[in-house]
Amino acid sequence: SKRHGVGDGAVLALDGVSLAVEQGEFVCLVGASGCGKTTLLSLVAGLDRPSAGRVSVHGRTALMFQEAALLPWRTAGQNVELALKLRGVPRRERREQVQELLSLVHLADFHDKAPHELSGGMRQRVALARALAQDADVLLMDEPFGALDAITRDVLHDEIERIAAERKLTVLFVTHNVREASRLGDRIVLLSSRPGRVVQEFPVVVERPRRIESSEVSAIAAEVTAQLRAEVRRHAH
Repeated sequence: SKRHGVGDGAVLALDGVSLAVEQGEFVCLVGASGCGKTTLLSLVAGLDRPSAGRVSVHGRTALMFQEAALLPWRTAGQNVELALKLRGVPRRERREQVQELLSLVHLADFHDKAPHELSGGMRQRVALARALAQDADVLLMDEPFGALDAITRDVLHDEIERIAAERKLTVLFVTHNVREASRLGDRIVLLSSRPGRVVQEFPVVVERPRRIESSEVSAIAAEVTAQLRAEVRRHAH
């Protein structure tokens, strides 16, 4: 559980959330605005502490946001290199690792480009490479593709799915987009409106690779949307 503030003005953001994520699992969190999805990621990342209960993470975490938040005075390569530098990777090894990571996100030729020279999708690819540079086992993604157009988002869905599988990453992915969750997740966890509780879990038993427009993905998205709508309506009363 997580409570913000003290006394009468305190707000209960998460209430008895119990969630286990297996190694290598891709879990998507959905719920109405303000249901505590971002708070939950902050707790898992260790940026905040629960008011009650505990969070146990096996391995290192890296957090990726909706905004790429690249340092504008550094090139794409230098933004990725900074994460390696903070990890203590020797300088002679950093250049090679940066090139490997940029190649992994299909930006091998953009090492020396400044963030303002890149499209929104490219900036998110650099942010993904920077997150991977932290050598994380658990990738925490807070609506990372929410600001992108549908085609760019679709391409990045393929990329994150490929990279997560190749690196055997565990992914906790927050999204407002139920169809996106159905496209990416092994499991979808629906949180209630504030305070956030786990209302229902939906296993996504659709073979990969998936297409966001497929009938199987659409059917799961429709089921989750119906539950989400019921939850929002319940809270409105």
